Amino acid sequence: MRTVALLLLGLAFAGCQSAVRQESAPVRARFYLESADAATGQVTLPQSSVHIPVQPKPVFTEFDLVHVEIVRAELGLCLEFHFTPAAARDLYRLAAANQGRRLVLVVDGAPLGVQRMDQPLDHGVVRVFAEMPDVALPALVASLNKTSAALQSPVSKR
Repeated sequence: MRTVALLLLGLAFAGCQSAVRQESAPVRARFYLESADAATGQVTLPQSSVHIPVQPKPVFTEFDLVHVEIVRAELGLCLEFHFTPAAARDLYRLAAANQGRRLVLVVDGAPLGVQRMDQPLDHGVVRVFAEMPDVALPALVASLNKTSAALQSPVSKR
């Protein structure tokens, strides 16, 4: 009888322990501008092995993103990044002043793709063909959107 009581007491205490939630780390999406000076720094795209000299500081960060979508384009699936209104204005000015240069997408330190700025980007949207398997895109987009939502929610409450 005493053993049963101790066993029940042990089970009651075990049930009171709170489950430890694993919070996923934010996913850092940064856009770097291609540099004319090869001495500044270089990134190498994973599949094409293209080397691109970039400026040392990103021109856009995860704080500038509202959300990301997967869209089908003529050449396949790509990531469509939607910027905040302030970042969209900066993107327009940056693209107008840097025709022919590329924006390099770097996610958590790994370069994933580029967008050439052939014309001013006036809609606050950048499309990037990520150099990764298409099956990995939904998980990446979900992580990027989770980070964007967490970062934008305090801003929208102001």
